Amino acid sequence: MEKEKSTKIQMIFGYAVCLVAIIVFLICISSMVYSLIDLTDPFNAYRSYGKDAPSLASFNNYKVDIIRSLDVEHNLLLDDTTLEEMYKSARQDAISKVKHDAYRSLFVNGFIVVITILLFIFFWIWLKRLSRKTS
Repeated sequence: MEKEKSTKIQMIFGYAVCLVAIIVFLICISSMVYSLIDLTDPFNAYRSYGKDAPSLASFNNYKVDIIRSLDVEHNLLLDDTTLEEMYKSARQDAISKVKHDAYRSLFVNGFIVVITILLFIFFWIWLKRLSRKTS
């Protein structure tokens, strides 16, 4: 009687671990898909939500935002060449950030996927052995 109860608890635990592994696997796979999509077009994946962040949609948008953000009292004069270099640098920085985040997400989620697969296989085999012993 006690052994039967212990076996049921072990089986419930094993099935729970397998279920959690499947759920975590699915979540990580969806995150990996988003990262792969971001890598295909990192510039459009970049979003800056700061109210003072200049738009990187085009050089002209960037120029207007930079001019608006300048303090009038400083009387800073920026020629188009300087502004264009600033734009290219900001654009490349945005692309680099998206790529870094996407690669990090792919690596971490890929590692978790491998762990969930190993956990699932281990506990599934363990459950089959356990059910053979009780039969």
